[in-house]
Amino acid sequence: MKRGRKEGQAIKGYPADGYVYLNNFIPVSVGRGFVAKLIGDLQRQGIQLETLRKEQPLLRQAAVELYSYHYSPMALFHWGMTPAISSIIGEAVLPTYAYFRIYRAGDTCRVHGDRPACEHSVSLTLASSDEAPWPLEFASTPIEIPYARADNEFRRDERRRSVDMASGDAVLYRGVEYHHGRTTPNPNAWSAHLFLHWVTENGPHAENAFDGQQPPVEIRI
Repeated sequence: MKRGRKEGQAIKGYPADGYVYLNNFIPVSVGRGFVAKLIGDLQRQGIQLETLRKEQPLLRQAAVELYSYHYSPMALFHWGMTPAISSIIGEAVLPTYAYFRIYRAGDTCRVHGDRPACEHSVSLTLASSDEAPWPLEFASTPIEIPYARADNEFRRDERRRSVDMASGDAVLYRGVEYHHGRTTPNPNAWSAHLFLHWVTENGPHAENAFDGQQPPVEIRI
């Protein structure tokens, strides 16, 4: 990412395409370190990963999930990324929520659109067992009115684009407007991911900032 971009100058491609590929967004060692720390912190609390498996309508099978409001280092990582995301987008954003997920071999994520709190989102691949790139796919055309969807495939008449993602790679995208998913089965035995979401500070979804839990105006120490 280039430094010194002035506010109002979005990175090329993002406004028109609805997404931008951020190759090597974080060092691979940082991604793997994050996963190792998270697992270690859980184990010290007597929590095993398998107890966090959840069924989701978008997934083929239950997956390990953990949200940032249950793990403060994830929230701090999310908030700390906010200036960089504002710079890429070209306008000020505020964080909403984030979560961690582990996909297993053969997993897919059904084609869907996101809720308003995901006006601007980052899908970040933290680590994987086999370092096999796994594509994230996007519809080429935005939708005007959001609607619920959980399809195994894109429609035949629906043009789409695909981004191969390896450890450390991220994609910034407008998930409310552009339907997306992973219809190709995961080629790794496992892969660990972060999903980080923001809204434009003065935009139409600003009420979702901090997932509706605004910080207090006055802080007394």
